[in-house]
Amino acid sequence: MKTADWLKAPLWLWGLAGTSKSFRANPLIGDPGLNARGLHRERVALAWRMAERRRAAIASRVAPEHRRQFDENGFVVVENYLPDDVFARMVASLRTTALPAREMRQGETVTRMIPLGPSVLARLPEVRGVVRDREIGAAIRYAASTAGPPVWFVQTVIAEPGRGRPDPQCDVHADTFHPTAKMWLFLQDVGPDDGPFRYVPGSHRLTPARLDWEYRTSLTARDDPRLHHAHGSFRVRPDELAAMGFPEPRVMTVRANTLVIADTFGFHARTPSPKPTLRMELHAYLRLAPFSPFAWPGVRALPGVSARQLDLYLGWTDAQARLTGRGRVWKPVGEVTADSPAHL
Repeated sequence: MKTADWLKAPLWLWGLAGTSKSFRANPLIGDPGLNARGLHRERVALAWRMAERRRAAIASRVAPEHRRQFDENGFVVVENYLPDDVFARMVASLRTTALPAREMRQGETVTRMIPLGPSVLARLPEVRGVVRDREIGAAIRYAASTAGPPVWFVQTVIAEPGRGRPDPQCDVHADTFHPTAKMWLFLQDVGPDDGPFRYVPGSHRLTPARLDWEYRTSLTARDDPRLHHAHGSFRVRPDELAAMGFPEPRVMTVRANTLVIADTFGFHARTPSPKPTLRMELHAYLRLAPFSPFAWPGVRALPGVSARQLDLYLGWTDAQARLTGRGRVWKPVGEVTADSPAHL
């Protein structure tokens, strides 16, 4: 082992106790020998047990219909979420208000992100109302099995078929090894050719067959040529889904003003778009300590931190890029409206 590796070893050990998932970046997580002895399997199983405990602790805060949908399928769908006039004002404001944005290109898809920090929310009262909706916040926390605050932003997904590699988000996958939550409030109708979200109903549950698949997959993940897979966001084939007893993914073609919350430990993907499309949505995610037995909000809920989580994270990644000389994943593109064309 090199001297640098000895210095990194404590960080690798610490990563085992947290959200670290990469089979390449962390040699302990990716070690085939350790995984043959059950390292990844036990991390998945322990994270699931703790998630079940935390969900039970916060279940009473969740609307019964939201809890029923989630427990059955792993996702919640709320149609006609906002009153028509409020929704129309929100969409109009996002089409006409230029805001600081960043973009990331993954093959033929560009994703735009407009962080919703306090100064931006002050300009978007209808969006601010959604962010502060306690009922939706409770459902997001239940899906993520934590009491922490979600991270909010406006997201625009721009598909440019034929330009670059296929979008890796179109491969059916799990985001990580433990329950996490994502939310979408779709600002436009999403038809079958518009890159709709799809989800395998019931795949949020850790069944014996799923745990066995996690074990077998962990043995070869480090050396898998699929980059996202090797970094812990496991891709799954249709025959593997069938072998685990799961149905085919449900494609969520929805009307504008539909809200979807999902546990992205469950298998999901973006459906490929055969035509150029631009899809706007209000988006949130929540991912906290997988092994904590308690549903506590953590330091991210502190005043001055909760509403600025994404701004703080992006500032940290910018500093990293300056120190290392590596490019930024999320590149600033100036102030733009949510429906503007891609800039990358």
